[in-house]
Amino acid sequence: MAFYPLQIAGLVLGFFGMVGTLATTLLPQWRVSAFIGSNIIVFERVWEGLWMNCVRQAKDKLQCKAYDSLLALPPALEAARALMCVAAALSVIALLVGICGMKKIQCTGSDRRAKAYLVGISGVLFILTGIFVLIPVCWMANDIIRDFYNPAVHVGQKRELGASLFIGWATTAVLIVGGGLLCGFCCCNRKKPRHRYLAPGRRVPHARNPRRPVTGLSRTSTSYV
Repeated sequence: MAFYPLQIAGLVLGFFGMVGTLATTLLPQWRVSAFIGSNIIVFERVWEGLWMNCVRQAKDKLQCKAYDSLLALPPALEAARALMCVAAALSVIALLVGICGMKKIQCTGSDRRAKAYLVGISGVLFILTGIFVLIPVCWMANDIIRDFYNPAVHVGQKRELGASLFIGWATTAVLIVGGGLLCGFCCCNRKKPRHRYLAPGRRVPHARNPRRPVTGLSRTSTSYV
């Protein structure tokens, strides 16, 4: 396959995208405490994630606590949880489907067209994963920026953008690029065999020893005998 490097590059990017999706989902650094004006607390830093809150003190002691109640969470946090769980599941499925479509894997036999379709499905799933990651990350960033510039919010309640949001944006770009490479491999591999393998298949095999028609002369000669 001349376009085999596209598949390898797409799967490598998809793997890194899956790792980034899991890291974005699990890390607690979605919202971090903001140091504004004279209210600077140097001995404590607060991290807020999808699943827990963490407090890091000046002596490098990190204490984390999971959320006690699921129903008491804000609707934005519940939606972000659901979308990130769907994105993590899609990334794992996309990677497995893409591996099944590789040249050396015999899950689908030696049918190149079936393998190309599997690679294309993997690319579409990676792109969908990137969209599912992008939605909660941008949603949470919008809420943080809105509350930061809202004078009605107390200074101690204001937060800044955490590292998980930046990881989520980078993961989205990696997933979309990797999915695009896999979709491109699928399109190129589907067009390639048509011009190479269909033309010889239409040839009709000829018999090596065709029967000769019986002429009238041969019939007359046998009649005298």
